[in-house]
Amino acid sequence: GNLDDATMQALAQNGNGTAAYIDTLGEAQKVLVDQLSGALFPIADDVKIQVEFNPAQIAEYRLIGYETRALRREDFNNDAVDAGEIGAGHSVTAIYEVTPVDSPARLTDPLRYQADGVASTSDELGYLRLRYKVPGAATSQLIEQPVTPDLAPSPEAGFAAAIAGFGQLLRGSDHLGDWSWDDAIALANANRGDDLYGYRTEAVQLMRLAQSLDQQR
Repeated sequence: GNLDDATMQALAQNGNGTAAYIDTLGEAQKVLVDQLSGALFPIADDVKIQVEFNPAQIAEYRLIGYETRALRREDFNNDAVDAGEIGAGHSVTAIYEVTPVDSPARLTDPLRYQADGVASTSDELGYLRLRYKVPGAATSQLIEQPVTPDLAPSPEAGFAAAIAGFGQLLRGSDHLGDWSWDDAIALANANRGDDLYGYRTEAVQLMRLAQSLDQQR
């Protein structure tokens, strides 16, 4: 049936809440028991993420998802601009697809006029800035950290990338290249980890189901 997902998402975002679709007892356990404390008790308000890429290392980039959460650059430092909350026990992942400067996959031409600052002497891939407010506070706090090549991806990051690729397959993205259902499933399986509650195994099962349905079209 029509789940009216867009309306649920809009209500959740504007009301600083969450939206969930419950269709099984397992999903009810997850939403109403395991994750309930995170929905009721935020640990950070108005969380904003800003990533600046080093043009000497990264030629192109795109943020995957967050189409309805985009902020203007000047709004990052404006504490009057509302953003999302993070609840206890929850995490947020921002995934960027990047093209290294020397990659043959590059789609755009180099810029003629480019600022020459830290980029020319640094091996940093980018620079991360994160702003958040302690619940009840009016002023945000800033965390900054460079992104360097020696930061090895965690299993959590690998599984998140698999889910992002799964989403791109479902949408029929123009940026898929030769990325396939098998690639998404293999990456997810390689990064399932302990999977204490079986959520990642369930995600892989959904990928296989989507692949089967796609092959029948």
